[in-house]
Amino acid sequence: MASRKTDSGADVHSLWQRYKDLGDPGARDELILAYSPLVKYVAGRMGTGLPAHVEEADLISYGLLGLIGALERFEPSRNIKFETYAISRIKGSIIDELRALDWVPRSVRSWARQVERVVTKLENELRRAPTDEETSEELGVTMNEFHSILNQISSASIVALDEFWTLSGSGGDKVALIDTIEDTSSPDPSRAYDISAVKEILADAIRRLPERERIVIGLYYYEGLTLKEIGEVLGVTESRISQLHTKAILRMKGRVKEELEPGVLSN
Repeated sequence: MASRKTDSGADVHSLWQRYKDLGDPGARDELILAYSPLVKYVAGRMGTGLPAHVEEADLISYGLLGLIGALERFEPSRNIKFETYAISRIKGSIIDELRALDWVPRSVRSWARQVERVVTKLENELRRAPTDEETSEELGVTMNEFHSILNQISSASIVALDEFWTLSGSGGDKVALIDTIEDTSSPDPSRAYDISAVKEILADAIRRLPERERIVIGLYYYEGLTLKEIGEVLGVTESRISQLHTKAILRMKGRVKEELEPGVLSN
């Protein structure tokens, strides 16, 4: 683990030693402060597009629980960066708390499932990505209603590629879909196989996306641009980018669910 200093001048490596070897609560508190910017970063990213009543301060509070859990469970001797491990835990903690609040209306959840099913059905029939017109016609709604539905789903789609899936036979371990694209390794062969299977399916799903949706996914998840910034790059409104992002996520989720063998992952 690379050595660096906290704001107080303490060496992070020595703090880990004091906390893990000696159980020093003071070292634990300093580590929380040292890594707290991770919580603000994740909360800020996940807060984009959420309803106004979901405050960033609440997301940060939820994320801190994940950071503390990550500190307690992390093993410095393992050859992985704590930041990578912690971000997954922070995301998971925020998502769990938001789900517990059940702030997404049932009607929106229902529309998300319907759009996902219709898009997958049309893709299989047409052998290509369906247009908005074809999708709205199959759903039995007007184009304006379809775009309104996408906007509502977008506001509820905080999980998107950050959604956590439980690996079968892993004792409850979870993996985010976005992380399966990375070239990671695991000491557990069965878990590595599960991740590899999802990686291939998700990569294929991304390749099948229409060009503009593929660009949005790349700029948002890999380049770290906000929806507003992507809109400026592509010369369209933030609302339109939000719709493209939502459609891309629904296409990919539908493809993954269709291709995945039963039992590999459970949502």
